[in-house]
Amino acid sequence: MSNAPLLEVRSLRANIGDKEILKGLSLVINAGEIHAIMGPNGSGKSTLANVLMGSPAYTVTGGDVLVRGESILAMAPDERARLGLFLAFQYPVAIPGVTMVNFLRQAVNARRGADLPIREFRELLFAKMGLLKVDQEFARRYVNDGFSGGEKKRAEMLQMAMLQPAIAVLDETDSGLDIDALRTVAEGVNAIMNPEMGLLLITHYQRLLNYIKPQFVHVLIDGRIVKSGGPELAEELEATGYDEIEAALATA
Repeated sequence: MSNAPLLEVRSLRANIGDKEILKGLSLVINAGEIHAIMGPNGSGKSTLANVLMGSPAYTVTGGDVLVRGESILAMAPDERARLGLFLAFQYPVAIPGVTMVNFLRQAVNARRGADLPIREFRELLFAKMGLLKVDQEFARRYVNDGFSGGEKKRAEMLQMAMLQPAIAVLDETDSGLDIDALRTVAEGVNAIMNPEMGLLLITHYQRLLNYIKPQFVHVLIDGRIVKSGGPELAEELEATGYDEIEAALATA
């Protein structure tokens, strides 16, 4: 199914416990497209990211998720990753005792399904670190251990560059970053993005979209996408907030 979208979410419904969070969400992302999902707190943004990646904390009760036309709902998270899905977490966890270089080598080998020779891996790693302007000393540090907020997000950008996913989902990757760190992370994302890849930015604020320019912006409220548009929609939301849209939904 070569003409299928990279990612297609069809009327997705999902619960955490007995509480329904996603209530029929649909979305299509094609190669080369950058989509942004914006919404108030509690609207289901991070739930969507976690459901796409197969978090066991959530139960899918309806709909489907397809990558290149293939349903992934029955797949474990590692299978989804090998298929080309990547999730950058809002709050990356530390892994003391595991160096970035060892972590990345294991991840790359798992993604490829075969061991990449050490020389080739090192060449790839140094090339990607150069692309992202990351000091080589970074690779010797333990994963996220003692990292600043900006360093954690740069580590995830390095993971994304090394894994070369088909679909990357960035869950509020601007969370907790000052303006300089935000700019650095955004430059990294822009350097990695390519015409064969799709990108989904999940964010609460418009400021990230000043640096990573989406072609499509969607508003997620109460588990559904209720409005879609171009980059101008993000600017409108920054100026007016979500109150007008929520009020219109309440009276509809």
